Amino acid sequence: MPWHRLHQSSFDDTPTQGQTCFAGRPEINNVDPDYIMCCNGGDDLLTIAFRSFCDKKDSVAYPVPTYSLYPVLASLQNCTAIEVPFDSEFNLPAKLAATNAALTIVCNPNAPSGSFISANELACLADELSGVLLIDEAYVDFAQADCAALVKDFDNLIILRSMSKGYSLAGLRFGYAIAAPGLIAGLMKVKDSYNVAAVAITAAAAAIRDRKYFKENIEKVNKERKRLTEKLRALGFTVPKSYANFVLAGSKSYKAKWIYKKLVQRNIYIRYFDWPGLDNKLRITVGTAEQNNRLLYALEKILSK
Repeated sequence: MPWHRLHQSSFDDTPTQGQTCFAGRPEINNVDPDYIMCCNGGDDLLTIAFRSFCDKKDSVAYPVPTYSLYPVLASLQNCTAIEVPFDSEFNLPAKLAATNAALTIVCNPNAPSGSFISANELACLADELSGVLLIDEAYVDFAQADCAALVKDFDNLIILRSMSKGYSLAGLRFGYAIAAPGLIAGLMKVKDSYNVAAVAITAAAAAIRDRKYFKENIEKVNKERKRLTEKLRALGFTVPKSYANFVLAGSKSYKAKWIYKKLVQRNIYIRYFDWPGLDNKLRITVGTAEQNNRLLYALEKILSK
């Protein structure tokens, strides 16, 4: 029987403390407060996870291309990073479960592709793994589903949430973990003392309570994402369906790096990654209607020349 099927956890000897966060209200994530650990942004949780599970002998695995911080944290923790390539459609790699890594990370929706992997697929992955699975759901507010419910079935599963994206509070630096209480207790041993400021806790709690504003914000971004996608396709870009607050646009007729530099000359900044599989693609964050219009107008002028 894998250790991670929910039963007595090896971390159960340490009580959780300070887990007073509105993210633990049943109407928000359908979990009790002892399933929650508050963090100084999602990156803080990633750092805690690397400290907890990775060292010279215990590796981390994740599909690529993905969030660029993962290899940086692996290097800081002096652990081996096993990078398993996505296919061209960013499906979950079948070889990921065979890496025998102590920590496996799946960014979902993925950055920078915006692609999404179903909860059923990730549940199967959690069941196969001998180590811990961390699902980085920093962008999940813009998708139609999430994996939070899985923490009640697996005690080797951590869900990462952030207030930076769906709540538009990037400067606040507030995120949280959702996991089985025994796993939360173990993570609490490793986190820094007082890692979240009182002001951030107060502001985050107020933002989480305001469900009306949150839903309006998500709807506004998703509406602009759809319009931006359609307009980019009309300009000749290939744009797969995105479940995040950005799109990944590719061009067969023009070099992505050339387009990127032309936009910079017009003081318009998007993301260009000179990485395998992304070297002719542009990651474009969904802005306001006015910002998107400015971008589209500039692209039309650049491509017409």
